[in-house]
Amino acid sequence: MNRLQQEGFMMSYTIGQVSEQTGLSIHTLRYYEKEGIMPIVNRNESGIRLYERKDIEMLEFICCLRATGMSISDIKEFVQGNKTIDQRICLLEKQGENVKSQIDRLMSYQAMIHRKIDLYKAMRQPS
Repeated sequence: MNRLQQEGFMMSYTIGQVSEQTGLSIHTLRYYEKEGIMPIVNRNESGIRLYERKDIEMLEFICCLRATGMSISDIKEFVQGNKTIDQRICLLEKQGENVKSQIDRLMSYQAMIHRKIDLYKAMRQPS
């Protein structure tokens, strides 16, 4: 924790800083906010978005869900708060099962690749 946080000040980040930190484009960040995927971000007197650490953590979780194949509509449904805890758990368990299937499929592909490598190594002419 830095000195400002110890004194009770919240650190805030501009949309550009958050874009750099998360790898999301500024356009995507604005889209997520407009579509209700990202909860409302505070703004200063000039209307500039000021992201807090909790906002960045939410974006990282959204990126996790997207990277594991969850649709935008399911993410939107998850984050909009009209779901009960049990419904959210159910959505996350379903996504966990999807991730497990992806891992199993990739491991199968990896095994095929290794078998082919072994086959080609066995076919090499001795030097």
